[in-house]
Amino acid sequence: MADICDTCVNYIYDEYDECYFCDCDLDEDEMSRFLRGGFTSCPYYQLDDEYGIVRHQM
Repeated sequence: MADICDTCVNYIYDEYDECYFCDCDLDEDEMSRFLRGGFTSCPYYQLDDEYGIVRHQM
């Protein structure tokens, strides 16, 4: 799933720690499922497509 994170809008760079991280806040149950590998795909994935609005307007 790490490859798909590269194109997600929630995957941001932290200049202080100099690394990327997911900006989604998971509750305790979701974090447990994530750490166990229970997610087959990320439910919070949103494509970081800057030109999507422009294509929609055309």
